[in-house]
Amino acid sequence: MPEQEVTSATMRAFHIVEQVATAESPVSLTEIVKLVDLPKPTVYRILTMLEESGILIREPDGRHYVPGDRLMQLCSNVLLRSPMRAARHAIIEELVEQIGETCNLTIPNGNYVMYLDRVETDWPLKVNLHAGSKVPLYASASGKLFLAHMPKKSRDRFLQNTPLIKHTKNTLADYKSLELEFKKIREVGFAVDNEEYLAGICCMAVPVTDDDGRVIAGVATHFPTSRMSLTQAQEHLPTLRLAAETIATSIDWA
Repeated sequence: MPEQEVTSATMRAFHIVEQVATAESPVSLTEIVKLVDLPKPTVYRILTMLEESGILIREPDGRHYVPGDRLMQLCSNVLLRSPMRAARHAIIEELVEQIGETCNLTIPNGNYVMYLDRVETDWPLKVNLHAGSKVPLYASASGKLFLAHMPKKSRDRFLQNTPLIKHTKNTLADYKSLELEFKKIREVGFAVDNEEYLAGICCMAVPVTDDDGRVIAGVATHFPTSRMSLTQAQEHLPTLRLAAETIATSIDWA
């Protein structure tokens, strides 16, 4: 096959992946055909290849496509090893100095929150998680922040298909409680984890938004209840929000 033809085929596949990855909800074959302006048989053939390779997957209805595990892992690896990680790390380090507790930068990753960067406090009592670690979306401050700002159809699909396990007595593990929590998060502009994943450990997270106002990441702080209460932690909200704004304006997420 001529090199130009290979390149063209590669770019068609990339264009389809790009459209699925940036869509706010799962997209059908017909919708993708309109978005990429290619013949339906061509799009179907490329989608089949992408699905077989794990880059895209089909929803249970068999008609709509979303990013697959392989694509999600690739995105995570790119961000974890980004040349911008030094700048991100410096901002998080400064945040730890100001708050005195462990802080991290998080992104959604499938059904989990992934720590894109994390700086531990010097206190002997701390949670030993590292960059690349994952925690459940529904049982973490950052995760609930992402879910609260997710399109409702996508959020409902997540809640219907994800086992809501009670990790502690405080875990919100039913649809009604979580929806009330999401409403509150959208109103106040931040999220908390009140010992919902680990007993004795609380967390507070604020959003990092892109130029279109979409929540693309979270800046959070973790702390044991023996050192700080959630009420006391809220005094650090201006500091957290400033760090989130600095990350949003100084780093090219494209």
